[in-house]
Amino acid sequence: MTRNPSTDLYRNPELQFRGEIPSGRIGWRSPSNIALVKYWGKKPVQLPQNPSVSFTLKNSNTETVLEYMPADERGMDVVFYFDGERNEQFEKKTKNFFDSLKDTFPFIGRLKFVIHSKNNFPHSAGIASSASGMSALALILCDLERNYFNTLTDDDEFFRKASYIARLGSGSACRSVYGGISLWGDTEGLPGTSDLYAFPVQQDIHPDFLTYRDTILLIDAGQKKVSSRVGHSLMDKHPFAKQKYKLARKNLKVLLDAMSRGDFQTFIRITELEALSMHAMMMTSNPYYLLMKPNTLNIIERVFNFRQKQNTPVSFTLDAGPNVHLLYPAAYRNVVMNFIENELMPYLTAGGYIDDEVGNGPERIKDKNGEIKVGG
Repeated sequence: MTRNPSTDLYRNPELQFRGEIPSGRIGWRSPSNIALVKYWGKKPVQLPQNPSVSFTLKNSNTETVLEYMPADERGMDVVFYFDGERNEQFEKKTKNFFDSLKDTFPFIGRLKFVIHSKNNFPHSAGIASSASGMSALALILCDLERNYFNTLTDDDEFFRKASYIARLGSGSACRSVYGGISLWGDTEGLPGTSDLYAFPVQQDIHPDFLTYRDTILLIDAGQKKVSSRVGHSLMDKHPFAKQKYKLARKNLKVLLDAMSRGDFQTFIRITELEALSMHAMMMTSNPYYLLMKPNTLNIIERVFNFRQKQNTPVSFTLDAGPNVHLLYPAAYRNVVMNFIENELMPYLTAGGYIDDEVGNGPERIKDKNGEIKVGG
């Protein structure tokens, strides 16, 4: 049988509990991310058709605490609570995910899991909640392995495996494992990049981009009608897909060069082009669909006008949803926030906006005594 490196890289039959099966709790807080060059279209298993690059956010995150204990005679089981309520949809998805990882983490089959998770931003509204949620679970599983098998003691190795595992749950989740700027996908001229896991990009980046702001304008906080999973599948037979992947690879090189030189104008052009190109793929797929709302377009028009009149380097990007991410250097925060308050608030939901910025990545959840807590 031919081995598939996209799923086989970390298979390890030696990761079996010897003697008594433990119980305990592990928690991680993991951020969402916003792609600048988009991942839209994939190959089996969860491999990107083109490389992507993203900002890891600071304030938009998922907190997940996993309790583990010996399983009964039925074997591995998952109980999932989201925002304090049992969620059967997440339960089924997580159980299937854990089942798929039994060759990577053989000890999973001997445990029962009770998971408590919550977001501090709207779920399934196109703000990459699957990225923060799946990356938190991947970090927890790698932490569990490290605690009991004395593996993954090197931080680079730990986070690389967590990124690899997160990718299997949700492609973009592999980028949330790293703070700052993350690149996912084999990229010519950049050693260390891979389709199997993300790669942190900090060197040769102008410092202004390492403190960039992202104010997420909430136009519709409801669950989107077409999931990203369905959207990716529609790229398989899309008539423009090959050209889109080619353009994304070109855009990535141009964008990284611009971010190295501190070139805001090129950054604006590429990020907006990538956002609109992704949504153009949705509007020209078969069947076609729209995730943008009328107020998405109203805000985009006002961003164009504001940027031209005020000579302010603010741009927009979109994830797979209607909400607008305003991107701008930290030095322009007051100017942009005044613009939002004075001109854009009528187009937003009651939730308004999420004031965010480039962050440092995930963190283990602890209190001052080293015990796990959720919230606070």
